[in-house]
Amino acid sequence: MSSPYRAIFTVPGSWAFSAAGLVGRMPLSMLGIGIVTMISQITGRYGLAGSLSAALALSAAVCGPQVSRLVDRYGQRRVLRPASAVTVGSVAALLVAVRAGAPDWVYFVCVLGAGLTPSMGAMVRARWSAIHRGSPELLHTAYSLESVVDEIVFIVGPILSIGLCTVAFAEAGPLLAAVFLGLGVLLLTAQRRTEPAPVPRDQSTGRSALRSPGMPVLAGVFIGTGTMFGAVDVTAVAFADEHGHKALASLVLASYALGSCLAGLVFGLLTPRGTRSGRFLLGITLMAVSMIPPLLVGNLWLLAGALFLSGMTIAPTMVTAMGLVEQLVPRARLTEGITWTSTGLAIGVAAGAALAGRVIDAHGASAAFAVPVGAAAVAVAVAFFGKRRLLPVPEREEYGDGRIDRHSREGVA
Repeated sequence: MSSPYRAIFTVPGSWAFSAAGLVGRMPLSMLGIGIVTMISQITGRYGLAGSLSAALALSAAVCGPQVSRLVDRYGQRRVLRPASAVTVGSVAALLVAVRAGAPDWVYFVCVLGAGLTPSMGAMVRARWSAIHRGSPELLHTAYSLESVVDEIVFIVGPILSIGLCTVAFAEAGPLLAAVFLGLGVLLLTAQRRTEPAPVPRDQSTGRSALRSPGMPVLAGVFIGTGTMFGAVDVTAVAFADEHGHKALASLVLASYALGSCLAGLVFGLLTPRGTRSGRFLLGITLMAVSMIPPLLVGNLWLLAGALFLSGMTIAPTMVTAMGLVEQLVPRARLTEGITWTSTGLAIGVAAGAALAGRVIDAHGASAAFAVPVGAAAVAVAVAFFGKRRLLPVPEREEYGDGRIDRHSREGVA
């Protein structure tokens, strides 16, 4: 491992909480697709399966930031354990209900409860921020590593979930996702030394992180990029199906994630130049431009190559965005702020998948690649029109020892 990556793990407990975050993040890519596979196998009703997946995404989008807000106030251990217990219990109830042939409304109640899943990526990034707060270079490398972990989760998770549902038994994918969540939360919350200190109510502003001036801009950009991701996933599968090799869609999408993984690893070794807002605008622009080649390809191998190159723009942009969140919100709202970016992505992914599906039905897969291009263009427009808001907050509260550090807007990269 290169020296910057060795350096971020010199703090005792960092390996442990990073590994726990990897385990606890697996449901992010396993639960939704596992529910779709399970329901379609047992009932044969793809409409019901898709509706349940959408309900899960909507519940997570509503509940996730609220869970993270409670974490900022009361601490990870006090909030994550009961929240994950509700999620695990809801998934268990869903599996029993499906096996027993319960009415559809029972399934929806269960998936709404499962939406209480905490954002484990935000929890881990908050820990990195706490231990490397005074070292921007190390924090940059840590965020790069977490971006790579996200891609690993999205490469391995769906394959594992779908494979278990089809090879073992229909409920196996969601069941393992729940096990991963419970185990990951227990392992993470056992690491008390690296847990960020909670902010008492009387020291907190009480305002949502979304009310920080730049956060609505970031959330809007992430909805656009999420729409791009969701559209690419659905369109790639349809494109492979049209060319008679539907099974190869997983390899095509894996090349997309692999490009992001490699770029994230390299980006973590570099020393960024300029301001974070400037780098973010550049990254969003490159993501939009990289969506043009998939419109022009004629076979799966060219599509895999085009998406690999497109994927290389993802991780650096996401890493920069996490650094922006740290500048845009007070320390007391950091976990919630990071979670709002995930919420924007989740909303966008659901919208992108639905929109691309409609275009595919009407005009075919090749035409549907216009959806991610349009979504990326919207993300660029939101970022540029809101660029004046992507500035650091004038005050950064450092709670826990009674001190408040004030930083001017000037010179903060």
